[in-house]
Amino acid sequence: MTLPLFFSVMSLNCSLWQDNSMSVKRFAFARFSEVTEQCFLLFTLILLMFLSSLTGNALIATAIWTNPVLHTPMYFFLANLSLLEIGYTCSVTPKMLQSLVSEARGISREGCATQMFFFLLLGTSECCLLAAMAFDRYMAICSPLHYATRMSRGVCVHLAMVSWGVGCMVGLGQTNYIFSLDFCGPCEIDHFFCDLLPILALACGDTSHTEAAVFVAAILCVSSPFLLIIASYGRILAAVLSMPSPEGRRKALSTCSSHLLVVTLFYGSASVTYLRPKASHSPGIDKLLALSYTVVTSMLNPIIYSLRNKEVKAALRRTLGKKKAHNLRLKKEREEQNEEKPGGKRLSEAPNQMPCFGGDILVNSLPGLGVLSDLTRLRVTTPFTSFDIRRSLT
Repeated sequence: MTLPLFFSVMSLNCSLWQDNSMSVKRFAFARFSEVTEQCFLLFTLILLMFLSSLTGNALIATAIWTNPVLHTPMYFFLANLSLLEIGYTCSVTPKMLQSLVSEARGISREGCATQMFFFLLLGTSECCLLAAMAFDRYMAICSPLHYATRMSRGVCVHLAMVSWGVGCMVGLGQTNYIFSLDFCGPCEIDHFFCDLLPILALACGDTSHTEAAVFVAAILCVSSPFLLIIASYGRILAAVLSMPSPEGRRKALSTCSSHLLVVTLFYGSASVTYLRPKASHSPGIDKLLALSYTVVTSMLNPIIYSLRNKEVKAALRRTLGKKKAHNLRLKKEREEQNEEKPGGKRLSEAPNQMPCFGGDILVNSLPGLGVLSDLTRLRVTTPFTSFDIRRSLT
């Protein structure tokens, strides 16, 4: 099965989606394949990866926020990365899954612009955040005595805000620039989401200047953070090699290995997609690469950080253990409440007990307790606690 066959393109009549000015107001995603079994197989694989990504990143973020021991700069950035991955995947995958198994493959021009904006916002923010994480590791290894002051909570928050802010500006600028062009047909997007180059291919007239501007923006957004990462790890490597203790070198490198692996996966596929010459682009290869950095990388990140980090694994166990204990406690309370309802087994076996839902109660003031006049003590049970009250002897 070859890529051109698997990611086949279906010609689409756009005349119904054009207004009086012949400008296309709606697009449609090309079919992945004309073979239903292939589409269903791909749908199943992507859905499993999507759910794994959401679950893994949500667990990582929850474990970090609920465990005070992980309230450090490194894990603050990791929690932000997990939230970015959730949004990044959700901006693309649901529409892609719908297009795989449904004939409703259309998307409005405004919807396409919205999807592109969030994709660029979250993708650019992730590039900047990975650079901030590399800077954090550089400060931890190369300046350990000043790490606590130079990477304070305020500094970390500012770095995260800058990452999100840069992503927002790039997303707004690029989306507005591209959708200010005229689209007069064709209207079929040869991709599974509204990416930059597939949308540019649908624009009318000569788009060479626009493509050059997008290429320059991609270099700035992708290469600049990557160069900062390279510079940080260059200094880290020099500092590690100068350490006299092999154990110290091993520990220093182990704190960076997970981040390096994530950077390699993300930047490898993104760089090949956006920084290679236009003549070497192939729709099938582009779709596989896009699938890699939108779904596969997002799914692998939680696995990488949890498998290679003992603190994260311990936090995940504590978080899941708390959840399990909470569920067991709720189940036990429900069982106790059911047993203590009127007519239940506990009441029939112990007539000197009765349900009480709040308030101070004197036995003499309870109606219908004449049969208990010989008792001087009564056990009162509530859904949450139980206590003894004594009959007033006056």
